Amino acid sequence: MLVVPAVSTPLCTGSSRREALRVGGLSALGLSLPGLMASVARAQPNRALPSDQSPGFGRAKSVILVWLLGGPPQHETWDPKPGAPREIRGEFGQIESVVPGIHVGELMPKTALHTDKLSVLRAVVTKDQAHSSSGYQMLTGVPHQPLSQENVTSKAPNLSPSHAAMMRMLRPDLDGLPSSIVLPYHIANDGEILWPGQNAGILGRQFDPWLIPCDPSRADFRIPDLSLPDEISRQRLTSRRHLLSALDAAGQPVARTPGIGSFGHHSQKAFELLAGQSARRAFELSEESDAVRDRYGRNRFGQSMLLARRLTEAGVSLVQVNWTKVEEVKNNGSWDTHKNHFSDLRDHLMPRMDLAYSALLEDLEQRNLLDETLVVWLGEFGHTPRVNGEAGRDHWGNCFSIALAGAGIKRGFVHGESDAHAAFPLSGVVSPADVTATIFHCLGYEPETLLHDQTGRPFPLTRGEVIREILA
Repeated sequence: MLVVPAVSTPLCTGSSRREALRVGGLSALGLSLPGLMASVARAQPNRALPSDQSPGFGRAKSVILVWLLGGPPQHETWDPKPGAPREIRGEFGQIESVVPGIHVGELMPKTALHTDKLSVLRAVVTKDQAHSSSGYQMLTGVPHQPLSQENVTSKAPNLSPSHAAMMRMLRPDLDGLPSSIVLPYHIANDGEILWPGQNAGILGRQFDPWLIPCDPSRADFRIPDLSLPDEISRQRLTSRRHLLSALDAAGQPVARTPGIGSFGHHSQKAFELLAGQSARRAFELSEESDAVRDRYGRNRFGQSMLLARRLTEAGVSLVQVNWTKVEEVKNNGSWDTHKNHFSDLRDHLMPRMDLAYSALLEDLEQRNLLDETLVVWLGEFGHTPRVNGEAGRDHWGNCFSIALAGAGIKRGFVHGESDAHAAFPLSGVVSPADVTATIFHCLGYEPETLLHDQTGRPFPLTRGEVIREILA
């Protein structure tokens, strides 16, 4: 089901959830989607890209955000510390990658073959130790007020729009698909407490990214709202379309009534979603070979990554793939590993991530799409340098790692350095606002690009600085 979410609150504890709009099935006239189209309608100014000629600017046609719920640990991924004491370095060592001098954690053997496609940032800092508020900062580029607050609600003053929402304001929807999509589920703490920073906030609900809860790994996978119900044939849909046209023709005076005049336009877009091939085909994973699907991993995360590639090919400007919790796995299958950290990484987390992430990079490169697609690997923070008494690592926003690959990004490069324990930065400190500025720079928007809230008040896209050291 396609959902435009009303984000209320935020992995470690929990309790409420609201959704402002659910869209499913057909109404009496044949569609419930026109209401959706009306709710997301907006004026789209023709924004000419600024004349920034600096490296990386405007190189990306699209971006895929790979969000690892719970926070991927820097020690076991991009910043291993083999010389540190065991209580710091943990149970795993490091391995060489295809780029001389760049080492990654030993549980990333497939990703190690693709470091020549990416830049690693080893000194990202939020100074926030809570999933909800640090996540808000990484999702929006704006620090939560105050920091380190768990299970916070989406309310003033913390109503900054997500990257996906800003994308919806900056670029129009195309061929029946929105300019940004989030899948396969929202981000929440235990108890389904939704994090703030996942919607449009002060921009207004019409710019919320489309959330598509789904499991693309299922044999019967389909998107209900982009599929005709079994009882509705395509011939019947065509007949209803003709009926709608006849009603529009007979009711011209009504069509000019304020609040009603756009009905035909939104209904047309709804029919495009259901009948149009460009939107529908993007979700047809059955078109992919078994070899490709196996390469990504036959699980929810892996197939969501494959679906993200197809959606960007179809014209979606931003796709955010959220790592989803798995109830039958320890720590709910998330990266929030306060205990059983090493067994969870070895048995579940790292193999799935390593397989799907490396497959995405390889697939994009083979299709000549990586030079026009920006791939951002990130989470809300990292993990503590010292292993705790339950063989786990706790929350750590003082220094952690992320990776960017593809359009506009240097290949085989490391920016920033942490200390001997990967606890604090020594150089190349990067803030979430800087990451935001860099993402949109690659998409062709300067940090000073003005957005407008619901009252018409302007504010800059971000107050961060573009990380020019990693741009090519």
